[in-house]
Amino acid sequence: MAETLPTTPEPVPAPGREPAPELDETAIIARDLIRFDTTNHGEGRSNGEREAAEYVEARLRAMGLDPVMHESAPRRANVVARVPGANPDKPALVLHGHLDVVPADPRNWSVDPFAGEIRDGMLWGRGAVDMKDMDAMILTAVGDILADGRLPERELVLGFFADEEAGGLYGASWLVDQHPELFAGATEAISEVGGYSITVGGQRAYLLQTGEKSLIWVRLVAHGTAAHGSRLVRDNAVTKLAEAIARIGRREWPIRLTGTTRELLAAIAGALGVDPEQVSPDELALATGSASGFITATLRTTSNPTLLQAGYKHNVIPDRAEALVDIRTLPGEEDAVLAEVAELIGPDIEIQIVHQDVGLEAPTRGPLVDAVTTALHEHDPEATVFPYLLSGGTDNKSLSRLGIDGYGFAPLRLPDGLDFPAMFHGVDERVPLDALVFGRRVLRDLLLAY
Repeated sequence: MAETLPTTPEPVPAPGREPAPELDETAIIARDLIRFDTTNHGEGRSNGEREAAEYVEARLRAMGLDPVMHESAPRRANVVARVPGANPDKPALVLHGHLDVVPADPRNWSVDPFAGEIRDGMLWGRGAVDMKDMDAMILTAVGDILADGRLPERELVLGFFADEEAGGLYGASWLVDQHPELFAGATEAISEVGGYSITVGGQRAYLLQTGEKSLIWVRLVAHGTAAHGSRLVRDNAVTKLAEAIARIGRREWPIRLTGTTRELLAAIAGALGVDPEQVSPDELALATGSASGFITATLRTTSNPTLLQAGYKHNVIPDRAEALVDIRTLPGEEDAVLAEVAELIGPDIEIQIVHQDVGLEAPTRGPLVDAVTTALHEHDPEATVFPYLLSGGTDNKSLSRLGIDGYGFAPLRLPDGLDFPAMFHGVDERVPLDALVFGRRVLRDLLLAY
């Protein structure tokens, strides 16, 4: 009997709306996944990951694979499958994505964030960019290879994880700790936040993510004297915390270049025809247009206050105030940055590490990078490839504990003027339909060759 795939309800078209175009299978799968509300609220709370995982599991079984599902907690589901390779002498390659998404407030969106609407030649919805598009490209690229009666060049480990948006504690990190055998034999991994095109000096280039900054999430706690709001109280927890937060938020961290960022800046300078020693790193980063928001943040540490919490009534001075700060350091600078943060906030503020994870830098040259470039050239002959350091983080951090080098390569050829990086965790997240087809084909060719 044929496998029956889980489906999501089909929305009723609005009156007068033009009929939807015929969709490539990649867009269909990405749309279906968007319609599973897999919002990750953090602190162990999420929606819909099990349902989305069951959909992926059924897709994998329909391709003739034998996926396994692991729940780290009730309904926090992860799916992993192995695909045999044509060359068993080569190490395995992990190809992975996450199924959860960050929250989306529908009041701020032009469309229902979980409707998977097609509009203006694009697929809209939470996860269209981060990263249900890549999940769909993985499924269709591998499906194309198997449907042709072929095998990828090397064995593949396909992973679809929970909880990436909250650090992966219920997803990739848990699997690495509890089931490392799932990744046995793998030495490299490919996932998100790389592979999309930018334009520099009139030339199209694709950003290959070859590293990630370190992650340190801290909670700052100030203590003071509780009192009536009309009193003269100088030991005010809110005031102490506000002063400390202002110092952290206004800290201008110095530029420090890693091997990856030096190589990126040299590539940008080459595209512009300028001497990288005569142009500042920030100026070179800004030449990447919308991608500069990611790239400028990789030239230095960042420390952004993200949440404040104190008090419970207008006329009560609280005895405690808290703040959350998102700190991203360059690989290897974690201890030095934490020491400076402690100095900035002063001895009266308690600092608690909520979550910390490593920075990564994988080789920017070698067979995988060569294969990526070749696969792109098959579909975009004039393209160049720029390595870059990601200011955020991915599940590659967890896999690195197994000695696996992680890369970000979700190949998308994008139109000029589309602020693609702003779509990550942004409003009106969307991806061009033709970019999904491009990515499916590039990824297929890469897996057949590498």
